[in-house]
Amino acid sequence: MNHILKLQQKLLPDLIPVIQKRFQILQYIRIMQPIGRRNLSVSVGLTERVLRSEVALLKEQRLINVASSGMTLTDEGLSLLLDLEEPMRELFGLKNIEDLLKETFNLKEVIVVSGDSDELDWVKKEMGRAAVGCINQRLETNNIVAVTGGSTLAAVAEMMNDDSKDLNTLFVPARGGLGEEVRNQANTICAKMAEMAKGNYRLLHLPDELSEEAYLTMMEEPRVKEVLNLIRSSSIVVHGIGDAFTMAKRRQSSSEQLEVLTESEAVGEAFGYYFNENGEVVYRVRTIGLQLNELENIPYVLGVAGGSSKAKAMASFLKKGHVNILVTDEGAAKELIKGCTL
Repeated sequence: MNHILKLQQKLLPDLIPVIQKRFQILQYIRIMQPIGRRNLSVSVGLTERVLRSEVALLKEQRLINVASSGMTLTDEGLSLLLDLEEPMRELFGLKNIEDLLKETFNLKEVIVVSGDSDELDWVKKEMGRAAVGCINQRLETNNIVAVTGGSTLAAVAEMMNDDSKDLNTLFVPARGGLGEEVRNQANTICAKMAEMAKGNYRLLHLPDELSEEAYLTMMEEPRVKEVLNLIRSSSIVVHGIGDAFTMAKRRQSSSEQLEVLTESEAVGEAFGYYFNENGEVVYRVRTIGLQLNELENIPYVLGVAGGSSKAKAMASFLKKGHVNILVTDEGAAKELIKGCTL
């Protein structure tokens, strides 16, 4: 299949953008089905007139069903989409990008999905689907999976499935709450993943950032200690990577804290630690949850982040080897590669 696509690229270069467009339409229908034509046209960036002809062709080829409730993939459409995934990744250079990122940041595995989540919301869900595949491949009986919060991790939770339902997986939040939108809280994401995977969960009902006095008190609470022990016993950690000042805003950081971040030229954040462009920790928040040094004891640390605007933040965290698996999108990956060549 790869060889044929490469021949087509040489002989009929105009055909490749058409293949890519139809491939993306099928991708989006899979994620959002059932979906109406108007929503689909906005999501894939096509006019309704152009999309109408594409939908007619895909329906004629028995790749999609069209009903009053919206469009869905047929079994044949899903099979074609799965068969095309690897050839398309190679054809559009994603495999080369993955190999370069693996080598540069010393990662065990990198998955790059097509698109830029800064521009297309559905790409975030595609990252979520890829992350779920990584998780399921590595789960064994009675494993513990720790998850952080954020909109990207919420997308992972949405795409979670029950492929591992017989493995008695326990999901735990890797940190307390940030006081943000409920759906993006680590507790919510943890519970959602467990529900979708037919697993179990434990929650951590604490704010992410505490005063020293409150921190010392809560660390002595038996129930808190119990959940923290479970978190530290995780075999898989799934986390996002944030822009330093976006995360500071979400934490409602004080003007003094913001000044420290500015002076230290912080660019990225994860687990309550802020990093500069060299990957050095320049500031940390006192949090109850997984600490940076504890990642060394966890077999699989899976970072899920994307969007070209996040590349600098991602690089700051990746440089010191805190992650061994990365799921990202094409937008972020291409920016990361630019940084690799500097």
